[in-house]
Amino acid sequence: MRITKKGLGRVVQAGLFAGAVTASSISFAADTIKVGILHSLSGTMAISETTLKDAMLMLIDEQNKKGGLLGKQLEAVVVDPASNWPLFAEKARELIAKDKVSVVFGCWTSVSRKSVLPVFEELNSMLFYPVQYEGEESSRNVFYTGAAPNQQAIPAVEYLMSADGGGATRFALLGTDYVYPRTTNKILRAFLNAKGVADADIMEEYTPFGHSDWQTIVANVKAFASQGKKTAVVSTINGDANVPFYKELANQGVKAEDLPVVAFSVGEEELAGIDTKPLVGHLAAWNYFMSVETPENAAFIKKWQAFTKNDKRVSNDPMEAHYIGFQMWVQAVEQAGTTDVDAVRQAMYGQTVTSLTGSKAVMHTNHHLSKPVLIGEIQEDGQFETVWKTSGPVIGDAWSDFIPESAKLTADWTYPWVCGNCEAPKYARY
Repeated sequence: MRITKKGLGRVVQAGLFAGAVTASSISFAADTIKVGILHSLSGTMAISETTLKDAMLMLIDEQNKKGGLLGKQLEAVVVDPASNWPLFAEKARELIAKDKVSVVFGCWTSVSRKSVLPVFEELNSMLFYPVQYEGEESSRNVFYTGAAPNQQAIPAVEYLMSADGGGATRFALLGTDYVYPRTTNKILRAFLNAKGVADADIMEEYTPFGHSDWQTIVANVKAFASQGKKTAVVSTINGDANVPFYKELANQGVKAEDLPVVAFSVGEEELAGIDTKPLVGHLAAWNYFMSVETPENAAFIKKWQAFTKNDKRVSNDPMEAHYIGFQMWVQAVEQAGTTDVDAVRQAMYGQTVTSLTGSKAVMHTNHHLSKPVLIGEIQEDGQFETVWKTSGPVIGDAWSDFIPESAKLTADWTYPWVCGNCEAPKYARY
């Protein structure tokens, strides 16, 4: 946490735990502790989200085999919001108000998270969000276990600009047309401008979810890259649109050594259905790759493939985010002795889990994790070879330093402080 940013309003919540006894007695009276799983199992995002549902079922099954939680078995309540953003909110309300889940793990796109956010805040429930996102948000009801821009987008572009990354000075920003790509690219444009990259050397192009005809766009990018400056593509394309995008790169002979593409939403799962041989050398930036060689990762993959009864099933970064978030939630519930949301929220701060990369993931009071940043090159087998990584974990930042209106904001939900997007004098210490 930075202590020099403006931004902390003091609200003393004297009654923070007042409802804990009532709420926890309801939780203990139930036969099971219900865990909501809110991931698209159909539609354009099913390619990415279905595996996260499966990962959660494995984690819940594993915990139940250990004896459950607070003397109860965990019960997964799975719903399918079907890549329909308003339906996410409806399904979230159903999970919380009707099914009485104690916590929800879910969403992929930021538009789905934005859709459910008012529901979680109104009903005071808890969401663990496992995917990289654009930042510029802070909610006391959400724990952001995926990467913030300073844990993915900014380091990736810095790498592309470095000698090791090819020394790019021109950038094509390609994204799906919704809040995450547009906000991330707003941050990246400000960052690039601060590094001396002119707007004329930045191309932006957005396409709808499920976009399939990439011929013209890839041709335009090639033309943009042919003007004498080293160019790189930054992709915030989401969902099944990635399959035809990468196929078109191969069709038009786009090679990584000439025009590298770094993706923020493409991992092992998305590459599983693509011929990756023509894509060798293109990049992705994440906090975890399946190819990481640690005892923790080897054990996880073994359990994952045994649970799915498929030794070809891959793991990926958002799965690790769910792994970390779930373990932290379990530890927080055990520490609090209840599933009451307010009590568990306070117990979450400082929770530590050994990640699959072997580093220590810590939950901070801004509801973000400490995570390492890895950049990997696509290999012929659809895996990634790590070519660069940070020296240690990086603390996620809810508000970007490169957006003037955000640079003065901070997020700290420590009791008795309750502030997600406000200003405070510089003498504030927390």
